[in-house]
Amino acid sequence: MTPEFFALLAALLLVVVGMARPLGRFFGWIMDGRPAWGPLARLEDGLLRLCGVRRTEMGWRAYAVALMMFSLLGTLLLYALQRLQGWLPLNPQQLGAISPDSSFNTAISFVTNTNWQDYAGETTMSNLTQMLGLAVQNFLSAASGIAVAFALIRGFARHCVHEIGNFWVDLYRITAYALLPLSLLLAVALVSQGVIQNFSADTPVTLLQATTYTAPKLDAAGQAERQTVTVARQILPMGPVASQEAIKELGTNGGGFFNANSAHPYENPNALSNFLEMTAVLLIPAALVYTFGLAVGDTRQGWALLAAMVLVFAAAVSGLAAAEQQGNPAIAALGVNQVHSVLQSGGNMEGKETRFGIAASALFDAVTTTTSCGAVNAMIDSFTPLGGLVPMALIQLGEVVFGGVGSGLAGMLVFALVAVFVGGLMIGRTPEYVGKKVEAFDMKMVSIAVLLMPALVLLGTALAAVVPAGLAGLANPGAHGFSEIFYAFTSAANNNGSAFAGLSVNTPFYNGWLGVVMLFGRFGVMVPTLALAGSLAAKKRIPAGGGTLPTHGPLFISLLIGVLLLVGALNFFPAWGLGPVVEQLQLWK
Repeated sequence: MTPEFFALLAALLLVVVGMARPLGRFFGWIMDGRPAWGPLARLEDGLLRLCGVRRTEMGWRAYAVALMMFSLLGTLLLYALQRLQGWLPLNPQQLGAISPDSSFNTAISFVTNTNWQDYAGETTMSNLTQMLGLAVQNFLSAASGIAVAFALIRGFARHCVHEIGNFWVDLYRITAYALLPLSLLLAVALVSQGVIQNFSADTPVTLLQATTYTAPKLDAAGQAERQTVTVARQILPMGPVASQEAIKELGTNGGGFFNANSAHPYENPNALSNFLEMTAVLLIPAALVYTFGLAVGDTRQGWALLAAMVLVFAAAVSGLAAAEQQGNPAIAALGVNQVHSVLQSGGNMEGKETRFGIAASALFDAVTTTTSCGAVNAMIDSFTPLGGLVPMALIQLGEVVFGGVGSGLAGMLVFALVAVFVGGLMIGRTPEYVGKKVEAFDMKMVSIAVLLMPALVLLGTALAAVVPAGLAGLANPGAHGFSEIFYAFTSAANNNGSAFAGLSVNTPFYNGWLGVVMLFGRFGVMVPTLALAGSLAAKKRIPAGGGTLPTHGPLFISLLIGVLLLVGALNFFPAWGLGPVVEQLQLWK
């Protein structure tokens, strides 16, 4: 690891942790429903009345039904928009309708905040579909995740009540007061760095130097031969990129306007835009942790959770950077010098942009896999096996370090309950957390939330690894091919959206099964989380006693990290051995 890497990591964490308190207070104001500035308050009241929304608070069942119905409607509308885009305006490339299976997958993907993409955005989606469909769902899926976090925070903060908020009010306030203004600020900043924002048709440009290469073709007899091709012009894709890029990062969505995602210079032109995007990804997940501490009346509880997140993240990204900067041992064995420049200081540069280098590429990909963002500025498929294992493992922790907007905090609180349950078993005492006893129903909901994701990942991977339709998508045999399938289902079940990218997934098999996994991975966890929120809100608050486990100090932070790593290792260690671990051993032989 280089001084450049440590300086970049330190700067990122200082900015994110420094912003957690003021932004966390702001989200606390949104969650509490305090009145906005006069005109904004009148607009809020008018729009809610127009939609028939009453401010009456909901129990967890009503909250869950509202979330599910809203998400179902969004899925249907996004599916229809893709199927009809050939007849709709703002389509300068005259792109046709998207296939039913791809439309199904994409609709579920964006509504669940996964943003898994089996298509190249610039050659598949019209400007209207990008803006009205994908960008809108980027806002709404992120707001839904934060709303569930709000409900769970209220469950911990309230006592002897059955209401956990109003989904529709939460959805509006999160979108109008947080996501929209923050996205506008970030979009302007990105435009200033060169991210494009227009409605132009794709633009042909003449190259400064023509490129000549040979390509295969079939002659009249059907025999293969080579032909010389000279390219003197290039088509540059255009579109409203900055507006989608901003909410893609702030909402930990991750779906890129372009197929190359954040490696594309029109999405991520330089080192400053790269830093801004990384900061945006971590900003809201970190802030919500402070919001939790504020709501329960003890900000030390929030700082403890944030400390656990930072420690796990820093260790993981350091391991990723070290693996990539060591380079590929198989290439080194051939006597090839992997030092590329003074700035890069050597290592595995395959699949990475030279304008970012190893340090910024490793950090960006770790940031977006430790959250549910999934955007990448370097190809994970080209990482060393141990380097590729790090983002895979970060996702498999359950997207809790730092996790997605809202869903990350909710997942971390679920693991905190597991930690206090384990601590309670050690001393023979009923576990409690921030003044709430953790009882049988609570642990049943926690168990569902913790175990559903590994079941989806492992069962999905097992199915795809044995059926012909799953194996047909492989471009690489052996351990690496297994890792590609394993990573795909890991990404889908955890609503991340990134991919190893060596797997052809735009097929009915993968579109269908990954869509189902994304659906259950999102709502199969959210509904038990809301049930947990309802159960906690109905409990009495109990004062801390002599046997209460302090949940804000180094002991609890260590216990929480241990539970996180233990659950991840027990669930996935055998599968790691079949994929990245054995592949690394093959390189060392």
